[in-house]
Amino acid sequence: MTEQPFTDDEYAFLRHIRFGELPPTVRPEDQVALTETDPGRDRPEKAEDPIRWNVQG
Repeated sequence: MTEQPFTDDEYAFLRHIRFGELPPTVRPEDQVALTETDPGRDRPEKAEDPIRWNVQG
């Protein structure tokens, strides 16, 4: 006996049970532009030895 797939309404109900309600939408006048103030930290500082970061596996 094969199971019937869920309907869209059943999937919507399951999503609501799992995640709850979405937060209210932010109004355009309440939105702000993102400004990055700190550079990325994906590389070590200049004072550290770069060979230390060359990991051989």
